[in-house]
This record gives sequence, structure tokens and C-alpha cells, in this order.
Amino acid sequence: MSSNRWPLRAALACVASGVLGASAAAQTAPAFPDLLKQAQASAPRLALGAAEARAAAGQAAQAAVRPNPTLGLTVENAAGSGPYKDFGGVETTLSIDQPLELGGKRGARTSAARADLAAAQVRASLGEVDFARDLALAYAGAEAAQQRLAIARDGVDLAQADARAARLLVDHGKEAKVRAVQAEAGLATARADQGAAQADAETALARLSALTGSADRYTAVTGGLLETVPAPAPLEPRFSPAIAAARAERDAAQRRVDLERARRTPDLTVSFGVRRFQDEDATAAVFGISAPLPLFDRNRGAVAAATANAQAAEARLAMAQAEQEGDRRAAAAQVAAADQTLDASRQGETAAAEAYRLVRISYDAGRLPLSELLAARRDLIAARGRAVDTKLARVKALADLARAQGRIPFGVQP
Repeated sequence: MSSNRWPLRAALACVASGVLGASAAAQTAPAFPDLLKQAQASAPRLALGAAEARAAAGQAAQAAVRPNPTLGLTVENAAGSGPYKDFGGVETTLSIDQPLELGGKRGARTSAARADLAAAQVRASLGEVDFARDLALAYAGAEAAQQRLAIARDGVDLAQADARAARLLVDHGKEAKVRAVQAEAGLATARADQGAAQADAETALARLSALTGSADRYTAVTGGLLETVPAPAPLEPRFSPAIAAARAERDAAQRRVDLERARRTPDLTVSFGVRRFQDEDATAAVFGISAPLPLFDRNRGAVAAATANAQAAEARLAMAQAEQEGDRRAAAAQVAAADQTLDASRQGETAAAEAYRLVRISYDAGRLPLSELLAARRDLIAARGRAVDTKLARVKALADLARAQGRIPFGVQP
């Protein structure tokens, strides 16, 4: 069998997998860059991050609003007894009470809300990078599953050809009948492997559809991600979403400490009103001021909690800074190792295909036993599977490196 047959079958599987229905072309997922752009409007995870950022923007706008005044109406000396049994001596007071925030509460509240908004926006950016990584892995996983399905189908074709050759030799008295039985058993195993590969492909495509939030069920992927040759990555990260998110969370936590400290200062409420004296047919102005006495609640617990949260956020920032460089170096090493392993796996696949071809020729000529042929076929299928696994591991390493450097993987612009 020619070693060129597998790439052709794999390419065909990426375009039109056997798991497709009649409307397969319309439900084939586009190439990864196009799918990522489509997912911007449909992916639940991205919608969640955007909604949280909008909520934080609303909270920031609300934080800058001053407290509302209170309009009051008081009626005194009415519906009583004696001289107050009717409304002749009524005193009516119309007043407005306005709270005055002291201690810089409004400024601290606004600052804390703006810091929360900045943190939500950075979290949304981090969510976009993480989503792009996960989508790339899901897409590559679906593509790999399709290639494994193509390998399994090739395995069935090869097993059928081996079984026919074994029966032919048995019919001519060159092999014992048990060899035909062994070949049929190998064919049954290959068919079972094909069924499992088909189920895996359908599962991978279902996960991809769920991740993108697509209303359609993808039944194939266009492919190409496993064979991609990405542009050289920058040596240093241009932006670390994880560190930026941790820093924004730290800043927001510090602003909340300032806010809780400002809340220890009591607020004043000033009032102004007009009082109407019914029996004297006269009016007079009414002024007042009030403030709570901080005898029991001085907001100490809230200040302590906010301070501890700020310390925890500082520790998380230090952890993110310490881990970022290690993650970047580890991902770069994984990429280099995956490239080397991919070359080796491709060479192994080529060698296994040639070995099977030679063993098949020798078996047909009666020079090698059936066991050698079955072993050579198993080695070929295993070598092709390892090549797919290696390409998938390479995609994961590239996606991890892009995340560590704050980039959307595979050259896609956010």
C-alpha cells in the first residue's frame, strides 16, 4: 500500500467525514480564524465577560451619584381633644432633608467602583484569551478525531484486504484454516475501532458546537489547524492578561479599603422647611441638622475585612508574577519538544507504511506468516495514531505559549 494514501484519506475526512448527514457542507465548521470571529457574537463565555463589564460600568456610574433629598410633610395639633379637636390649630410643616456625605465617601466610592470596572474589563480580556485557547484545543481535538476516524477506516480497508489474502492462501492450501479465522478476528477488531473512532469524532464536534454557542450542530471541521505553521512568537510577552487581572483586582481591593475607612465618618443630614400655623394664619422657616453618634458601629469589622482582602489580592498578584515567566518558558519548551517529536512521528509513520507494504508482498508470496502481517498492520495504525497525537500536542503547546504571552493563538487578531 502506498504511503501517500493516508494523507489523501485524512484530507477527505476533514472535508466530508463519514459521520455527516445529507446537509454536511452547510454544517461544517469554518477554519479556526473564521470560527473564532463568529464565536465573538454567540459564545456564552464571551457574553458572560461582556455582561460583567457592562454591569461594572453601571455600578461605576451609580457610585458617582449623590444621595437623594427627602421630602417630608408633618401635620401637628390636629384631631385631638379640647382645643385640638378639629383643624383650627393645625401646624403643618413641609421640609426637605438632604444627607451630606462626609469623610470623602463619595470620592472613595467612585474610585472603588472605577477600579472594579477596570478589573472587570481586564477579566473580560483574559476571558477572550482563555476562550481562544480553549476553542483552538476543541477545534484541533475535533480535527484530530476526524483524522483518527480516517485512520480507523483505513484500518478496516487493510484488514479486509488481509482477510481476502488469507482466505485465498487457505483456499490454495498454502495456509491453515485457522489463519483465515485469525484474519477475520482482526477485521472485527478494526471495525470495532472504527465505531469507537466515529463516536469520539461526534463527541468532539458536539463539544465544539457547545463551546461556540452555535445553534447548528457541527458535523465536520474544515481543518488545517493541526498542520498550521504559526509565525515566530515574540521573545517577550507584550501583555500578560493574568498579571493585568491580578493587578486590577489588587487595585480594586485597595480602593475598597479606602471606602470602608471613609464610611467610619458619620454623615450629616441638614433640613429646611416651612411651617404653617393655621390658627394664627402665619408661616415660619424651620432649620435642622442631625448626625448619628458612632457609639457602637465604627465600621471596624468592614475595614479589617477589606484590609485582609487587599492583602490577599497582593499575594495573588505576586503569585501571578512569579508563575508567568515559568509558564512562558515551559510552554516554549513544550513547543520545541513537540516540533521534534512531530518530525520523529512522521518518520515513524513513513517507515511503518513501508514495512507494511514489504510484509504484505512477502505474505502474498508465502514467505512470511500471517502473524507478521497482522503485527505490521497494527504497527502502521499505531504509528498513524501517534502522528495525530503529536500534532494535537503541538497545537496545545502553541496555544499555551500564546496565552502566556497574552496573544490570541495562531495569528488571529482579537
